[in-house]
Amino acid sequence: MQQAFEKDGLGLRWRGDGTTLSVQPWGKDAVRVRSRLMADVIESNWALLDQPEDQESSVELKGDEAVLEVGSLRVILRQTAMCDGKVGYETFHCSISFEKTDGTPLLRERDRGGSLDLKARDLRPVLGGDISLTMSFESPEEEHLWGMGQYQEGIGDLKGSTLELAHRNSQASVPFVISSKGYGFLWHNPAIGQVSFSSNVTQWSAERCDQLDYWITAGDSPREISKAYAAATGFAPMMPEHGLGFWQCKLRYWNQEQLLEVAREHKRRGLPLDVIVIDFFHWPHMGDYRFEEEFWPDPQAMVDELHSMGVELMVSVWTQVAHASENWDELKKNNLLARAERGLDVHMAFQGPSAFIDMTNPEARKFIWEKCKENYGKYGIKIFWLDEAEPEYGAYDFDNYRYNAGPNVKVGNIYPQNYAKAFYDGLVESGTDDVVNLLRCAWAGSQRYGALVWSGDISSTWKDLRCQVAAGIHMGAAGIPWWTTDIGGFHDGVITDPKFKELLIRWFQFGAFCPVMRLHGDRRPVEEVSAKDGSYRLPSGAENELWSFGDDVYAVLEKYIHLREKLRDYMRDVMLEAHEEGQPVMRGLFQEFPLDEKCWSISDQYLLGGDILVAPVLEAAATSRSVYLPAGASWTDASTGDKHEGGQSIDVECPLDKIPVFLRDDTHSELVGMI
Repeated sequence: MQQAFEKDGLGLRWRGDGTTLSVQPWGKDAVRVRSRLMADVIESNWALLDQPEDQESSVELKGDEAVLEVGSLRVILRQTAMCDGKVGYETFHCSISFEKTDGTPLLRERDRGGSLDLKARDLRPVLGGDISLTMSFESPEEEHLWGMGQYQEGIGDLKGSTLELAHRNSQASVPFVISSKGYGFLWHNPAIGQVSFSSNVTQWSAERCDQLDYWITAGDSPREISKAYAAATGFAPMMPEHGLGFWQCKLRYWNQEQLLEVAREHKRRGLPLDVIVIDFFHWPHMGDYRFEEEFWPDPQAMVDELHSMGVELMVSVWTQVAHASENWDELKKNNLLARAERGLDVHMAFQGPSAFIDMTNPEARKFIWEKCKENYGKYGIKIFWLDEAEPEYGAYDFDNYRYNAGPNVKVGNIYPQNYAKAFYDGLVESGTDDVVNLLRCAWAGSQRYGALVWSGDISSTWKDLRCQVAAGIHMGAAGIPWWTTDIGGFHDGVITDPKFKELLIRWFQFGAFCPVMRLHGDRRPVEEVSAKDGSYRLPSGAENELWSFGDDVYAVLEKYIHLREKLRDYMRDVMLEAHEEGQPVMRGLFQEFPLDEKCWSISDQYLLGGDILVAPVLEAAATSRSVYLPAGASWTDASTGDKHEGGQSIDVECPLDKIPVFLRDDTHSELVGMI
């Protein structure tokens, strides 16, 4: 009997219906599946690291069936050959299913459906040689799904959701998902597309690509799945010490003395401060990548004074280059900018027309790093705020831009990962081994480049605060352990408004228990700014320091900034677990308690590390809230010291100066009474 399949190294290959299908072991309990029209598959490791050198597998060929076993994962391929009366010739199909080696089903491609003649792997040619792609899997209704990055919808369990596979300001598409059925799935394709997790089918699509490419792993728990995914795409570095404490920021400190005085006031008041930030438009023109001398006359003295106080300086970098920039001609001449496919080559017009640097081009990545090294790094600055990382086009016409790596619609989601890589590689080469940079977006693999992702330009509303809790959990589940948010929201917070002050307090409490605690926002009323010659400069928002909102607010914020400092040892241990084990810092309850069914549906509370349960107050004027305590542990109220058994919901009093926090199994007793 003719074999339908052939061995391909440690994996399997099948040919038929004009396609080549490759299934390769790619990790201890994982495989990579690729398929291409009329050609062998491509070795394009967008996010995945190389196949491990010590990879093991077993292959069994049985005529029209083949079985590949990799650790605890079994992949079954079945060929169907038949003379199709509708077309009048022999046709060949191959189906794939995944299960654990003990027979537990995990995932399977959608069935052809008899006369329906459905295609699970639908690769359709388009003009230009690319394909459009739809991949369909059967989807049990009782499945729970978490991950996929950051979406501003406040949804927890993704079952029933449809998500755009594209980046926007405050949206980061990171296409890795953890299933309650015991698998993790990476859509290894940076194309613009969509995923639908419906009750009858899970369907992934890409508008333009070269091939089907996905990765799947089996695990007995979300912890195992997270570790396997990190091993396949890269572990986060160890968070440096200055990432564990408090970061102070606003839109925008616009001169050197103003910024230094804020740092000095922190020290005078005995307030912890690890990082202070110079936001955008500290430059002459966007894309100059240097300080404007009138407002920043002595950067070296500024950095030296900050360092003497134990404070690191972070500076904002935008990927846009204004037409008026001193670097425009060189970048445009050497094809180092992204290019509009049609119309004027203007990608954004904020504060003047500009275009984005092409971060998929190695030469462009080298250019921007060398400029920043020359104009910032020489002063001892080693933390960069890599803004506009989506990138944020003036209009999200994803089909209207082209990069060195291909059309945006085909490769665009790789942009923020390449942006992080540019500065990670440059810093490491320059001798910085504790890299952390702040970005507004991420894709699969960004974590290995020291990417701390924040949730973008969200508004100062209770709705937005609620959405951030779910967003942070999903980012951790998607393999991005370093995540933060603008405490207080970014847009429209009025510092004298009592309603905003309440929101700020609740957000600050949440921020104290985020992976990184960072205060930022464009507060109102604004401060107008001009140069000595009277020429216009971008305005600055109102004050945004702990003491800017009145004594009553200050008393609460002061309490929580000191509490964050007392969490430093714990945060260091949690960051080490992210670095070595690939675990999220901000975790959904399901991550530690997968056997408790309720934990898969809770999106308004989370675990910081494995031992601290946090239940932020997410409603205006609330003085109590219900908190679910997962089964399988006992829980100590960090405020009162009262102990409760898991597996129940309790009502917790939470006046304005208190956030409900519970400690797992008698751990961290030093925190009791401090909240």
